[in-house]
Amino acid sequence: MFCCWRTCLNGNMGKTSSSAANRLRDPDIFLDASFAGPDVILLSKQLRITGSGGALTTAPLVQSKSYFEIKIQQGGSWSVGLATRQTDLTKKLGGSDKESWCLCSDNATRHNNEIFRPVVVTTQEPTNLSNCFVNGTAAVAGLNGIEDLPEDNFLSSDVNISNDNPDRNLITQPQHNFPEEGDVVGIAFDHIELNFFFNGKNLDVPFRNVKGTVYPVIFVGNGAIVDIILENFHYGPPQGFDKIMLEQSLL
Repeated sequence: MFCCWRTCLNGNMGKTSSSAANRLRDPDIFLDASFAGPDVILLSKQLRITGSGGALTTAPLVQSKSYFEIKIQQGGSWSVGLATRQTDLTKKLGGSDKESWCLCSDNATRHNNEIFRPVVVTTQEPTNLSNCFVNGTAAVAGLNGIEDLPEDNFLSSDVNISNDNPDRNLITQPQHNFPEEGDVVGIAFDHIELNFFFNGKNLDVPFRNVKGTVYPVIFVGNGAIVDIILENFHYGPPQGFDKIMLEQSLL
């Protein structure tokens, strides 16, 4: 009888341990402490980043169409995008060198220390403001459908529009502030375009000059806390895109 009881108990314990292991299994891909700035702090199985600086993931993007997300848990300065292992991970914002392509919390996209802005969600396609026109194609390499506007125009949440000429097509009031606490940014890459999504909506500010072996990258500073989401997405990937796969999974 004792033997039976011990056998049953051991069997149940084995099942419980196995179930717990499945629930708590380590992620296949995560933020890489070996490729992170010295002042970066990685938490929650290395899926959460805070501190100051950047971190790459443990796996590059090798499949034809990759997608991942970030969720902003606490505001501050942050950037998300792609980078090679040669990028400077001591910076608070990405895109400060030719090795990174990022969407940043100051309502701009950056690459090679060039700033392209504004990146805002509007109620309709903006066409001009104070004689500044948004053209169909940008004048900068690697960015399409956006043109720089004065800093005062995009940092303010209120847009003051003159009624002197009601026939003008004017910049409209944003539906929502640029990604803030609780918002989700999606990143899709097909080795031709790098696109960013804000709560499921394409921002239409693609980079088309991404080169080399690139990894997802997140930069943080000024108290920001950001989670990287590599599966079980908040918003579905674009058609044909999937979560990041390890190279051996593609064989």
